[in-house]
Amino acid sequence: MGAKTVNKLPVPGATLHYEVSGSGPVLLLIAGGGTDAGIFGGIVGQLSADYTVVAYDPRGNSRSRYDGEPRDESVEQSAEDALAVIEAVAGDEPAYVLGSSSGAITGLELITRHPDRVRMLVAHEPPVVEVLPDAVDARAFFQDVYDTYHRDGLDAADLLFSIGTGMDQDELPPPEDLLPEFVELFERMRANSGSFYQHKLLPFTRYRPDLDTLKTVADKIVPAAGLVSAEYLPGRPIQIIADHLGWPVVTFPGGHTGYASHPAPFATLLARLLEADLP
Repeated sequence: MGAKTVNKLPVPGATLHYEVSGSGPVLLLIAGGGTDAGIFGGIVGQLSADYTVVAYDPRGNSRSRYDGEPRDESVEQSAEDALAVIEAVAGDEPAYVLGSSSGAITGLELITRHPDRVRMLVAHEPPVVEVLPDAVDARAFFQDVYDTYHRDGLDAADLLFSIGTGMDQDELPPPEDLLPEFVELFERMRANSGSFYQHKLLPFTRYRPDLDTLKTVADKIVPAAGLVSAEYLPGRPIQIIADHLGWPVVTFPGGHTGYASHPAPFATLLARLLEADLP
């Protein structure tokens, strides 16, 4: 399997922290929200037996520091960051990509802008609510979360966000049962929350995917959602995208963060999907 290496990659406006494990075809894992590379810790070991698994902290999160003051994000810049990580590890070769939540939004923009660099994109619950028939209500909800953060603080925003997205239903273990590395992860995520609400929440949830362009690369996209979260707000948009692409949604174990709550079956299903593309 090989040891994990930890690396730094300068990109315009930030320095990205990324971690590489294993050998074989490159598989890039793109974290969402206020999470970082550590959120995928439960699936990396299993996948790195057959793949060069690359996970990174999105800019502004945890160990990927901005060069200057925090600023509002753009999905386009996030996609270019993902491309930079692929190029740093894979050179000119295309990579497999798993993106979850806003990481899946990054993945959609990456394959839209650079389809030749993506071998397969597993897009797990991208909250691109602008494609929904009730987009006005969804947009208003995320605006309410943003306003609540500014008016009432982090705890109030967390509560509203978790209930409104169904993430309060995710089956994560209680804090006292977490391994030390996951305790550290949740501490980092907590520290990222303010920046997420201030600089990432609205730019990402207001992103409009180019459905016509995505349809031209439909054979490279696997729409995915969690078994227990498909009907919640973050899981609904991928169903609209899947219908447009002409593919069914692949159901993964668990909820919006199934890779963390059900790592072994999640990694097994992901590996099967990737193997289906191998020559």
